[in-house]
Amino acid sequence: MAMTRIKYDKGVIDVDIPEENLQEILIPREMVQAAERSEAQIVEEALTHPIDSEPLSVLAAGKQRVVIITSDHTRPVPSSITLPILLREIRRGNPDASITIIIATGLHRGMTHEEMVDKFGEQITASEHLINHDASDSSLFVDLGILPSGSICEIHHLAVEADLLIAEGFIEPHFFAGFSGGRKSVLPGVASQACVNSNHCAAAIAHPLAATGILDGNPIHEDMIEAARRANLSCILNVLLDENKHISAAVFGEPDEAHRAGCTLLFDQCGVHAAPADIVITTNGGYPLDQNLYQCPKGLDAALACIRPKGVIIIAAGCIDGLGGDHFGELMLSAPPNELLEIISAIPPEQTISEQWSAQRFADALIHYSIILVTSGLSRSVVEQMNFLHAETVSEALDMAFAIQGREASVTVIPDGVGVIVRRTEEHE
Repeated sequence: MAMTRIKYDKGVIDVDIPEENLQEILIPREMVQAAERSEAQIVEEALTHPIDSEPLSVLAAGKQRVVIITSDHTRPVPSSITLPILLREIRRGNPDASITIIIATGLHRGMTHEEMVDKFGEQITASEHLINHDASDSSLFVDLGILPSGSICEIHHLAVEADLLIAEGFIEPHFFAGFSGGRKSVLPGVASQACVNSNHCAAAIAHPLAATGILDGNPIHEDMIEAARRANLSCILNVLLDENKHISAAVFGEPDEAHRAGCTLLFDQCGVHAAPADIVITTNGGYPLDQNLYQCPKGLDAALACIRPKGVIIIAAGCIDGLGGDHFGELMLSAPPNELLEIISAIPPEQTISEQWSAQRFADALIHYSIILVTSGLSRSVVEQMNFLHAETVSEALDMAFAIQGREASVTVIPDGVGVIVRRTEEHE
């Protein structure tokens, strides 16, 4: 037997695969952090070497209304490390600056006080002006016109009205935006619900270039970067994280150039070649990204790059918060995959239903593959109503998959499905 560990909730699961069945275990190249550099020092170094930008302290000079966009509790951005450094540099440039920190919830719920303390630390939570973005409050937004796709562009007024707008985040593969980070802090981070919905419409999600690792020609990315420009996003601090969620690299500077530099670093580190197989085991990278099913098309995307026709995909995800979205859950429970995909595809961009994009990706996958969901956060009845197969353990799921595919079936394992960019091959398509 070959043993590997896959990420699940806040821990790991040991998985045993018969040697004769194992095709490959896809893991990123090890991200080596120099022992002499702490995480804070990595961030400091990025700030002292801005990409196509003045240093932050110089940018902050004379700027009174400063806004920092930060990530919410569903993203593992180490803000307790990054925010104090950003705040220090801003105040070094202008000690009297009025600073607001907007939590970029996108369409997620707002953070609780306890979650803020856990993520940002007690001092920042108590002493800084933190606000939750609310995409449903129409009074908050400024209309910035029409984006390249024809979508509306509505961004939080505090971001638009800032004298200096900064965003912090982290870069990981993203299943339809290409990569997370950078411009995503603005759209969807602090955009209106209608703006986000239109950006994530069925036609955009179905576009062949709306895929992991692709920026150029990706219509979703192109709208996002244009929205960031219109909001006058001045600079970004983005980090890359290793498998333990520790900072392995950082970039600071002009939003598009710094983001692309970070994406290049990430691609070098986590790009892997597809290992086509009859059975693929994947995860959503563990907590916090596997806390609900809504997020899990990310890990699914890595499996889709490897799975052979009519294969079996096993997704291990804690889903401790359940489905993760009312609209997503309603859609997934409403109809069989073929019918659901037809319904979603017929929805005009301006009438896009929040969270339909995740249901769309799942429905499309369920039409072509058997998908077994290993989770303790969702009941068997709910899982099966959504047309997944249910298993209590990965071992049980693997037995089910072999029963479908035969004992000779090949198996590829992706321990962290959101931590790799899988380069597709012609063999599995």
